[in-house]
Amino acid sequence: MRLFFPPFALVAAGLLPFIPERNVVSLVGDGWTVSNNALNVSVPASLPSQVHLDLFANQVIGDPYYGLNDFNLRWVAWSNWTYTSLPIAGLSSNVSSTWLLFNGLDTFTSISFCGHHVASTNNQFRQYWFDVSTITTSCDETERILSINFGSAPNIANAIASEPGQETWPSGVQQVFEFPNRCFIRKEQSDFGWDWGPAFAPAGPCIVDIYRQGQLNNLPPAQDVPWVGNASLDYFGQLPAGSILQYTLKDMQNITVASGAMSRVNQTNATVTGQTTIAARLVDLWWPNQLGNQTLYYITIDLVSASNTSLTCVTKRIGFRTIVLNESPIAQDQLAQGIAPGNNCHFEINGHEFYAKGSNFIPPDAFWPRVAVERMNQLFDSVVDGNQNMLRVWASGAYSPDFIYDLADEKGILLWSEFEFGDALYPIDPAFLDNVREEAEYNVRRVNHHPSLALWAGGNELENLELILVNQSAPDQLPRYMAEYETLFLNTLLPVVFGNSKSISYAPSSTSNGWLSLNFSNAKPMVERYYNLTPGSVYGETDFYNYEPSVLYNDSAYPIGRFSNEFGYHSMPSLQSWQSQISAKDLSFNSTTVMLRDHHPPAGLLNTSNTANASIGQAQMTEAVQLWYPIFQADLYVSEIEFYRRGSGLPNRQLGSLYWQLEDIWVAPAWAGIEYDGRWEVLHYAAKDIYEHVIIAPYYNVTTGNLSVWVTSDLWQPATGTVTFAWYDWSGKHLINTFITTILQGYNLTNAVLYMAVEAVSSLPNDNAFRTFRHENFFHPTALQVAQLVNPGLNLTYSPTTQNFTVSATSGVAAWVWLDYPAGAVLNFDSNAFWLLPNETRQVSYTLKSDTTNGGWINGVTVQSLWNQTLPL
Repeated sequence: MRLFFPPFALVAAGLLPFIPERNVVSLVGDGWTVSNNALNVSVPASLPSQVHLDLFANQVIGDPYYGLNDFNLRWVAWSNWTYTSLPIAGLSSNVSSTWLLFNGLDTFTSISFCGHHVASTNNQFRQYWFDVSTITTSCDETERILSINFGSAPNIANAIASEPGQETWPSGVQQVFEFPNRCFIRKEQSDFGWDWGPAFAPAGPCIVDIYRQGQLNNLPPAQDVPWVGNASLDYFGQLPAGSILQYTLKDMQNITVASGAMSRVNQTNATVTGQTTIAARLVDLWWPNQLGNQTLYYITIDLVSASNTSLTCVTKRIGFRTIVLNESPIAQDQLAQGIAPGNNCHFEINGHEFYAKGSNFIPPDAFWPRVAVERMNQLFDSVVDGNQNMLRVWASGAYSPDFIYDLADEKGILLWSEFEFGDALYPIDPAFLDNVREEAEYNVRRVNHHPSLALWAGGNELENLELILVNQSAPDQLPRYMAEYETLFLNTLLPVVFGNSKSISYAPSSTSNGWLSLNFSNAKPMVERYYNLTPGSVYGETDFYNYEPSVLYNDSAYPIGRFSNEFGYHSMPSLQSWQSQISAKDLSFNSTTVMLRDHHPPAGLLNTSNTANASIGQAQMTEAVQLWYPIFQADLYVSEIEFYRRGSGLPNRQLGSLYWQLEDIWVAPAWAGIEYDGRWEVLHYAAKDIYEHVIIAPYYNVTTGNLSVWVTSDLWQPATGTVTFAWYDWSGKHLINTFITTILQGYNLTNAVLYMAVEAVSSLPNDNAFRTFRHENFFHPTALQVAQLVNPGLNLTYSPTTQNFTVSATSGVAAWVWLDYPAGAVLNFDSNAFWLLPNETRQVSYTLKSDTTNGGWINGVTVQSLWNQTLPL
């Protein structure tokens, strides 16, 4: 029962939403009531909001995130709730029309105004507007009350699923989490639970397309031709005849770069469209993080009447860039370079291949009204600080609001965006498809002008999971369900993307083997490859989850592909985070509360109300620690990223790794590298290190015992330099040159560690200045669980003058040195989870994000290593 941000407004005007003189009455703020008569609940409310948040604010319920309230508060989701406004002031009865505009209602509503039924809605992701002119003129000011009744989404989903003749699927295909039947309704799918998050089931434009002349979706465009600016304005009401479009392009210093009338102006009953060309020499390019500058411009589109009167104008911030997901067949020149045959699967920015480094972005909160700009700014700063240039905005959450794309534009974070379908097959009845088409049209048009938009994908794990499950469960029905899949993802969503933009690529599924053919002359331009694979060829993306912990360092277990968009293993959040959401008595690894907040595996496979079943996720983490050590998760991600990045120089030409996942939605066992409050886990520090431009990494074949070391660079210019190797025992003794011989004679490998370092000179993309890149790494032939670790003699000091911490090791090799800090502050160190050689000292700076301790956190900083000795300042 969510009123999505921004929730809605009453608007009085003749042409919307683009007439400056319109009278907009915003309904954001207080002055609302949320009620349920059957439960005898009626409390003050505010907008934007959700029922859980208003009930919590009025102490009807406790914190939804605390303890086991994920289970205890499900009665809220099973109930209907009504939001009622005070009489709405400021509306005139003397205007030509009054429209009720909603930018998001979650999900099933019945809307009344002045006691009259206005409409019903059934899609969280759509924009709705309703003409209430007649109601307004006949309604007294004291009666102008808006009432929105939100129906229980789980109840309605179950009712739809039970309708006679309703779509069904073979056993085991639909991935069920906490609430069933999510696939029947257009609501945030993760509201029904996921294995990393709770299940609350809460309730509560104009397009500018910038592309190169002649550009087509999914194909690399020429980079030496002018830009085309295409603008399409939505309107409702009556548009004066003979209206034209004009544009003005300004840089961020408000200097006009180009202006003029737009050509090819076309008017329909809902849109007016025009186009112009902009010389390439007039503008600078927008680049992702680490690849260049994030140059932005403002474009203003003026709608002008035949008498040269400005009817309205709209301004959007844009960037000039081309971004393409290249899935074309491997060309002859690539084969000559040693690239394996098959199809490409990589991104090209402004005509350049680049290595996509990043992670998967999930909903940052189960309650979107709590997702403030400041919080997302802090999170995206962590993305940039973590050397990432791309986030996959995972399907089955919600479409990201505009301010998230704005932040990504500014910080250079590419957003691989997905329509909200995942881990399920979906109905294809006409009403469902029409609803989806409206949803897709609205969201594609809403965000298309953002240079950070990298891709539209139809959904998550559809071809590589759902269709495979159908084939396993009911192979004779595969043609039927494949046709239904294509009806939604190729016949419905693809035309929306291609029909509204030439600048963005589309893929029906993440993950997939890419397209088999792409022909824009055909009514159905894209034909998917599915499993039409040629032995020896490489196709598409990979994802990888293996909860057998022996997979660590086993390169033969990792998948070989062109791009990796999901991989990972779950771990526990910090004690500081646990303390914020569970009681002290529950602070143990196997407490009932901790186990029930571990939703892995999903409820569709297990009954998570049974702690014995819920402990499977706990058992997997325990096995990993017992076999290896407590840093298992971070080390596994490092091992995989090293493997994928090495693939950039191998025949598979692997050009991307996006791990699962960036951040937590709450405090619980999960795959995240950043905790709910913004605290970095070991994973995020480790990923930051292995996402450096130039890295050195070991590759150990557990079967043959062969060790190789590779240096990998994602720079666009050659890098030259030197590498250093040195073997040590854990006491810090430098092993002599005859070490290799002694290994053959049976040296105890539990007391050996290899130090590797690379120092290289090159330049960053779009920067001719040469600089030195340095990276170091360590290899241990056996698990650290059995290694002959010694006390490294760590020392920790802090200098108020430089505001730096100093860490040193005095008596041994220190593995996974970890600086920790107390609750009450959120910060990140410039380096952490590092290794130190004997007598090595490291200066560590920090960036403070928030602090309620008045600087007292500094005195609570501690340091430890895998030796497990915690030292305070």
